Amino acid sequence: MAREILIEGRTIRLGQLLKLAGIIDSGSEAKSLLTGEPVSVNGEPESRRGRQLTAGDRVRVVDQELVIVSKPR
Repeated sequence: MAREILIEGRTIRLGQLLKLAGIIDSGSEAKSLLTGEPVSVNGEPESRRGRQLTAGDRVRVVDQELVIVSKPR
């Protein structure tokens, strides 16, 4: 089951999302995670922590699936 992650604004970077979701504790851990674990965005492999994500994007990391939901304005 996918876990929804609520973001403010229209976009979030992959590294920020991982921190917001509690998968990593700090932004500096994102690089290590992305080189050591398979991460995919919308079914495609991804290794860039700066990848821009928007509402509806699905991120699979470790054993979790995250779905980005944008906060209504």
